Order: sequence, then structure tokens, then C-alpha cells
Amino acid sequence: MTRIAEKFVEEFYNSFTSEVLTAADPAEVVDRYYAAEAVQIADGIEIDRDKLIAHLRPVRKNLVSWRYEVHEAVREQEQLAARFTIHAQLRKGRMLSTEVHLFAEFAPDGRLRRATQLTRDVTPQTPQDVTPQTTEAAPQ
Repeated sequence: MTRIAEKFVEEFYNSFTSEVLTAADPAEVVDRYYAAEAVQIADGIEIDRDKLIAHLRPVRKNLVSWRYEVHEAVREQEQLAARFTIHAQLRKGRMLSTEVHLFAEFAPDGRLRRATQLTRDVTPQTPQDVTPQTTEAAPQ
């Protein structure tokens, strides 16, 4: 059951990221993955739909490659808890690694309804290669 949850987390975020980078309208992607009333709290900052879409603008402009490394995840019906690391390479070559502790609730239709995240920077002092998931970014 844990491996199924880990695979779900990896596929959810990989497909979301890929679609956000290639879609003409990121709001349509957000609406496919997040319930209308979705609220995400990241490091104490509340992010609603509009703030999430605004956050995606620099992501679309700067993200070149990414990889989600899921360390552990458990899912019970609509509840999910996971710990994973996002490895990202930005347009100007900077490498970032961010560890995420996630507690989430999904709507019956599979869209994310509520998420609470605690993150920390775990970027290595000497950047290592990221086995990237790449896609062409949509024109801005």
C-alpha cells in the first residue's frame, strides 16, 4: 500500500508540473488537479487558487528540469501523508532541492482539496546532476 501511495504522489506532481509548463492556460491545469475550494498552506503561508496560479508564472518561466524523489507516503481513502524531495534545475543553471512534508486531503473526484506542507532547502553544497524530467516551457 505504501508503494502505491508513493507512486501516486510522484505521478500526481510530475503530471501536474509537466502540464503546467506546456499548457496555454495554467489555470485550466490547476482546475483539473485542485478542487475549486482548495487551500494549500506552505510553511504557514495560505495559498488559494489565485495565489497558486500566480506562483506558477515564475515556475513556467524558470523551471528547466525536475525530479520528484518520494521517500515515503501513506494514503487512506482521501487522506495522504508524504515526504518527498523536489530536485529542480532553473533556467540560469541553478540547482535546487527542497524536502517537502505533506499532509493532504483529496476530494472524491481525485482533486486536491487541502494541503499543509512544511519545506526545507536541502540543496547540496556541490550541485549534483538531476535526472531530469524535461519539457519545453510554454511561450510567455
